[in-house]
Amino acid sequence: MITLQLDMYQACALGALVYCLGRLMVNKLSFLSKYCIPAPVAGGIVFAFAHLALYAAGILELSFDTTLQSVFMTVFFCSVGFTACFRLLKKGGLQVFLFLGLAVAICVIQDAVGSGLAAAFGLDPLLGLCMGSMPLVGGHGTSGSFGPLLETDYAVVGATTVALAAATYGLVSGSMMGGPIARARVEKLHLKSTAAEEGNETAEVMPAVDGQKFTTSAMFLAVAIGLGTLIFTFFKDVCHLTFPTYIGAMLAAAAIRNIWDVQHKELPMVEIDALGGLSLNLFLSMAMMSLKLWQLAALALPMIVILLVQTIVMFLYANFVVFNVMGRDYEAAAMTTAFCGFGMGATPNAMANMRALVERYGAAPRAFFIVPLVGSLFVDFFNSMVLTTFMNFL
Repeated sequence: MITLQLDMYQACALGALVYCLGRLMVNKLSFLSKYCIPAPVAGGIVFAFAHLALYAAGILELSFDTTLQSVFMTVFFCSVGFTACFRLLKKGGLQVFLFLGLAVAICVIQDAVGSGLAAAFGLDPLLGLCMGSMPLVGGHGTSGSFGPLLETDYAVVGATTVALAAATYGLVSGSMMGGPIARARVEKLHLKSTAAEEGNETAEVMPAVDGQKFTTSAMFLAVAIGLGTLIFTFFKDVCHLTFPTYIGAMLAAAAIRNIWDVQHKELPMVEIDALGGLSLNLFLSMAMMSLKLWQLAALALPMIVILLVQTIVMFLYANFVVFNVMGRDYEAAAMTTAFCGFGMGATPNAMANMRALVERYGAAPRAFFIVPLVGSLFVDFFNSMVLTTFMNFL
């Protein structure tokens, strides 16, 4: 068998091609857009199966230099840190904090279930985190960053492959589960939309990317990443805690964002998000390329059992905890279907779940404010902290 090693530039170029393939697939195949499957995931799965076929036939095995993958990962999560605006969190009121608390709690539950069941199967409990909140709440982005960390620092073989496979399962299951739960609640309790009382929110038009601001945003990211290395070193050498390298960048970015908010200054958030999105697409494409599906063979049964248990846990949690805590009204039903979306997949799944509900039963403006605020701005931040705590504990 030929083993081909691609350097960081070749790996980046191949990652770009994988992303383009995925974008073409999402545009052409309606079921991919229906379930909000990201383009890098779609293209990466095709590449991973092609690589599996070549490996099984004894023809070719590819390996990649992951230097640029790590860079893109850090830039993306640094951009996430800049979205951690605590002023907006406070503005959202008590329900934002309740919803965030529920999201953090499910992270803890999923990691406890994943690591506990992995240990019951005689597997490394750390591998169970790859079937917990890492792929389910965190999605492919968090899986692609924590997976390699577990492999390199903790010698957990196949961590990235398991996490990315579980994240793909979560995207589909979260989309399929949320709608039926919410519809059942709405029809059984005869819930009605309160949009007429609270007012509909109109969609905002995103401003165009500004060239000068784009450069400024790159400078902010560079400074935050540089400061993040000092934070990372402090936690590692002084506190003796193991963190993913990007956690320092996230914390530095969050600090800069909130200092700017206190001074009533604006950051170029559109441009920061654009750079973060670019980095995410390349990082995720390269992470999906590294999937070694043949490593899943020995883990097939434990994975199936653990992910099915996680699905049941999410069903019970969303149906009986989230709905009741958030108020047992129509808005609570909308937030319940959304919770299934990002609790098992990603925030776009959550929004798609809510959109399907409101198209049939009426608008839910409060839910459409709370869910993206928590799902896009805060849940990844807190999930990373929960995962890091579990990793150090285990």
